Amino acid sequence: MSWEAERQGYGAGWPAAPNDPQSPYRQQLRQDAPAEPGTDVHTLRLARVPAAPSAPDPEPLEAQSRRPAAGRDRYFDVLRAVALVRVVTYHAFGWAWAGMVFPSMGVMFALAGTLMAKSLERPALQVIKGRMRRLLLPFWFWGFVVVAAMVVHGWVPGPDALYWVLPLGDPRGDEWGIQAWEVLWYLRAYLWFVLLSPLLLRVFRKAPIPVLLLSLAPILVFQFLWEPPDSRFGGGLIDLATFLFCWLLGFAHHDEVLRRMKPGPVATGSLAALAFGAWYALTHQVETGSYDLDDIPLAQTFYCAGFVTLLMYFKAYYKVDFAGLARFRRLDRIVTVFNRRAVTVYLWHEIALILAVPLIDRLWDVPALEAHLPLESQWFLFGIGWLLLAVAVLLCGWVEDVASKKRPRLLP
Repeated sequence: MSWEAERQGYGAGWPAAPNDPQSPYRQQLRQDAPAEPGTDVHTLRLARVPAAPSAPDPEPLEAQSRRPAAGRDRYFDVLRAVALVRVVTYHAFGWAWAGMVFPSMGVMFALAGTLMAKSLERPALQVIKGRMRRLLLPFWFWGFVVVAAMVVHGWVPGPDALYWVLPLGDPRGDEWGIQAWEVLWYLRAYLWFVLLSPLLLRVFRKAPIPVLLLSLAPILVFQFLWEPPDSRFGGGLIDLATFLFCWLLGFAHHDEVLRRMKPGPVATGSLAALAFGAWYALTHQVETGSYDLDDIPLAQTFYCAGFVTLLMYFKAYYKVDFAGLARFRRLDRIVTVFNRRAVTVYLWHEIALILAVPLIDRLWDVPALEAHLPLESQWFLFGIGWLLLAVAVLLCGWVEDVASKKRPRLLP
């Protein structure tokens, strides 16, 4: 899933120095020896760099302590948080139009592609091992709970249970637990994109724009020329083809390909892709019984391509970073939690919604609650689901810290 920005971390560092490279501030920093481990950077700054009376500090230390470390981008953090909220909302209400309002999966794959391209500035094998560790440890922790529950309920694992160890194919269980494990397709698709990224990035950089446009071809082939088999392998091919453009769009953003493009062609192409995706979904409802993009891969591909291109180009062209979010401390903290616990939120949200149902059933047995609470409302279930998900984040989110080789914490 697109939780990768969390791995960049919120480390403390030297507060920003004046832009002038010859300023006393920078000269003093070059002369000083490194700080001892555990030394507070703000104390170090005040002790070693005397403040000039005529030049007060441009930013309060409290604000600096809240500011994200270099390498993080709050624009992407906000997009990821919104995408996760939309995923939970969709699974609670099942609104077919939710994907057209905000195509979360396309956004998450694009953000993951951007961060993967940045990570591949380091040795590819090292990057892949790190990504797999950060994905698999939370997955194994979650999978142990789900598999144990299904076994207790009567499920007998077969040879394909190995996919619960390495999800190169969709891990599956019994029908009783389907609502929990059916979301694992995203982890499987993400894992394959990670494994293929060194090759994809090399091919992309040979001819960025042609390769980006040609990435739309596989889904057209699967739709009109050859239908993949109805199997794990076939489903995996369709998912890779559906979101390949978005993943490569992340490469394009990282390599500043988007920033060099003119607004006119980008807007025209994006709106055309959006229109085609929406038209195809609305005119093919007979085949699926709905215009839900999740059920129509071709429509999903083009709608996500147009929508996400506009989001990424807006970021690249206008250099938006949402750095001002730090002024709103609570909102900034919520965005941070969503990004640092993205895998946990994605894996546990369905279980939270499942458990909300029997919990609400127990509330009906209390006359006072039955009389004053909207127990029959789907919105009430939605709220209980979020409360249970918050508990899951507190109880299980620390696994993401361990997977990232950080000190475990209840909340980031």
